[in-house]
Amino acid sequence: MASHTISPASFSTLRKSLYAVNPNPNSKTPSFSFPRLQPKPLTLIPNLKPLTSPPPRSTTSTAVATDYTPQSLKSRLKNGETLYGIFLLTFSPTIAEIAGLAGYDFAVVDMEHGHGGISAALPCLHALAATNTAAILRLPESSATWAKKALDLGPQGIMFPMIDSPKSARKAVSYCRFPPNGVRGSAHTIVRASDYGINEGYLSNYEEDLLIMCQVESEEGVKKIDEICGVDGVDCIQMGPLDLSASMGYLWDPGNKKVKEVMRGAEKAVLKRGEAYLSGFVMPHDGAEELRRRGYHIVAGAADLALFRSAAVEDVSKFKMGLAEQVSDEEKENGKVSEEKYWSE
Repeated sequence: MASHTISPASFSTLRKSLYAVNPNPNSKTPSFSFPRLQPKPLTLIPNLKPLTSPPPRSTTSTAVATDYTPQSLKSRLKNGETLYGIFLLTFSPTIAEIAGLAGYDFAVVDMEHGHGGISAALPCLHALAATNTAAILRLPESSATWAKKALDLGPQGIMFPMIDSPKSARKAVSYCRFPPNGVRGSAHTIVRASDYGINEGYLSNYEEDLLIMCQVESEEGVKKIDEICGVDGVDCIQMGPLDLSASMGYLWDPGNKKVKEVMRGAEKAVLKRGEAYLSGFVMPHDGAEELRRRGYHIVAGAADLALFRSAAVEDVSKFKMGLAEQVSDEEKENGKVSEEKYWSE
């Protein structure tokens, strides 16, 4: 084998480099010195908004690069689109993900009637973001505290329940704005809404992108709906047919003629004012296409709990009907049916 030698001068240079951090030549443990890496300047990503729909898939084997212009719910409404969504009350990220993949334009994470709060809502927002589906948070009550915690999660929309006067509408809007225009508490340097502080333009565009929705769902609120939808900052009026019917004394009959008349009057007032979009729920007596025809631009077709309930009831019913048919066939084969018919005669 060839022997390798190193000159005294080269050894001295190597020895100095090995002990650059700990220059003590008597130290038995060398300490290596590596050059300090300087971080590259951080390039901020613009405030990205969810895509209007999942990217189209190529039908050929060659991948085609396509440019997409992300749009917010608010910008899509300004473009005249009618948006179709779902309410999520299970707080299941898996269900939220399925809803997004199914193609809904938005999903309302319902903290008013669902069992979850802020902590449970966050994983659902993560799941929806992964599918480019806009999230709206429905608050359990109209308060500054709930609005602050919800807005810090970064939803595209926020829904305030039980707005029955222009005063309560103005308060709701103030909860969404930072001082001096509102009373929202500020932690924009670290919260999810600002990409944890990475989006330095958050304070400049958050009002432009946020959809503020006020639920008008009482007889008192309907009487003042023209003033409510005229409040600066109110982007959308969410009609509440169930609570409205209850306030009118028709809890079990939201399709009552008198309730319908009040609903139609309220809808016309909002549309005539022309300053807020109409949003509503699909009901057994009031389908999605009918809502769209009357001027609704935001339509919620179902709730996850209701979808599962209907599917589960139908599944069990099919099984039990199958058992009944099987028993009936066996009775016919054994002649029991004819005997029973004979004695019944």
